[in-house]
Amino acid sequence: MSIMDENNSKKSLTNLIFEKIRDDILNDRYKLGDKLIEAKLANELRVSRTPVREALKQLELDGLVESIPNRGVIVKGLTEQDIYDIYSVRISIESIAAELAVERMTDDDIKDLEEIVDLMEFFTFKNDPEKIFDLNTQFHEKIYMGTKSRYLEHILKDFQIFIKSTRLESLKSEGRLEIALKEHRMILEAFKTRNKEDAKKYITLHVKSAQKNVNKMFMNK
Repeated sequence: MSIMDENNSKKSLTNLIFEKIRDDILNDRYKLGDKLIEAKLANELRVSRTPVREALKQLELDGLVESIPNRGVIVKGLTEQDIYDIYSVRISIESIAAELAVERMTDDDIKDLEEIVDLMEFFTFKNDPEKIFDLNTQFHEKIYMGTKSRYLEHILKDFQIFIKSTRLESLKSEGRLEIALKEHRMILEAFKTRNKEDAKKYITLHVKSAQKNVNKMFMNK
């Protein structure tokens, strides 16, 4: 079965291959320094080499692989510094996103945010970090879409993908679920009252808190 059959998607074959290899890199199936062989990937995915070649070019543009003369395509992945930098950039950009979304989201959008946070509370009580991870992604992406800015939405969704495994591990650390729930409640309240300054303040606090928790994880490795 080819990757196209498995996904049954309207996405192009190149994009499907790009996302598959990208996820394998971000989930540590491929490690730093691994060589990605075009022919081998094409055989594994049961596709021709052309879309694999195009997908590898996209991955190089994203900085996840590097094409080295006489060596081939080598996995770079994300370093701890990369992850720290992504959180640092998120602090600024999510603040902008929150300000725009407070102005542009409908009452129904904000009601959706409230329902997500209510579910977060339920699954925090159940101590289910995987479910909280999914809800956390939905919460932030709802805000990104609420900006009505396709550029902001695209950038911030990419950041979510790049640090996916790190975000999940962070939520599994002791006490993080309860802290994250409290932070999301504060963000929600700012949106419900249409308070731009509080929305910016609390979403910044939330991302900084997550960054601090991730840094602690790295230190304890």
